[in-house]
Amino acid sequence: MDNPLLDKSLDFATKIVLFYETFSKTRKDTTIAKQLLRSATSVGANINEAIYGNSKADFISKLHISLKEVSESIYWLTLLKRTLIIEYDFDELL
Repeated sequence: MDNPLLDKSLDFATKIVLFYETFSKTRKDTTIAKQLLRSATSVGANINEAIYGNSKADFISKLHISLKEVSESIYWLTLLKRTLIIEYDFDELL
């Protein structure tokens, strides 16, 4: 199934997974990065669930959860950018 929203969310999750791999090699506290990994990978998972939802209400509910996960991901990315824990091009991810 060709779905641009699902494709973009998968691309985003892929970038976050690769970022997390880079970040985890720094041996710094990964609490924030783990939170980012969870929220960013949840976006596409919820979009995928929405596509296969049982009803219109289920579809809308899953997309709303996905939107909230995007918002959370933006929060964690912004926090990582501000703390300067790691030098990284966060603007690309944001």
